[in-house]
Parts: sequence; structure tokens; C-alpha cells
Amino acid sequence: MIWNIIDQRKRPYLWKRVNVIIEAVEHDNSCADADQADEAAPSLGIDDDSRDDVSVHEAIEWANQKQSPVTLYIYDGE
Repeated sequence: MIWNIIDQRKRPYLWKRVNVIIEAVEHDNSCADADQADEAAPSLGIDDDSRDDVSVHEAIEWANQKQSPVTLYIYDGE
């Protein structure tokens, strides 16, 4: 499930083809000004994963299907 989204696109209005990475939301705990998330149980947790050449809609659906909280990073597609 998505708890945070970081949009790194230089062209933020393109949505048909993007590259995305998800990371466990607790990775954000060390960032300045971050809300603090509890560590997920190892059996539920996801460290990171990625998909290339997907739509923003597909990326959101994919990330929301994860059992543990994640941060979704969106990048320009190639």
C-alpha cells in the first residue's frame, strides 16, 4: 500500500510511460522532516522493487497491492 509518493519526473505531465521504484516506507525515516514509520514484519516487508515502461495508473495499482507500506518513486520513462 502506498504511504508516500516522490515524483522525480522532469516532465510531470507525461503519464503513459514512466519508470517506478518502490521502497519500504521505513527507509524514509532517516530523511529530514520525515514522518516516522514502524518497521514492517520481515515476512510482510518489501525492501525494494521496480518496473519500467508502465503508466502512472499501472504503477499506482501495482504499488497499492503490496502488503506493507511503501514509498513510490516516479521517474521519466526513456
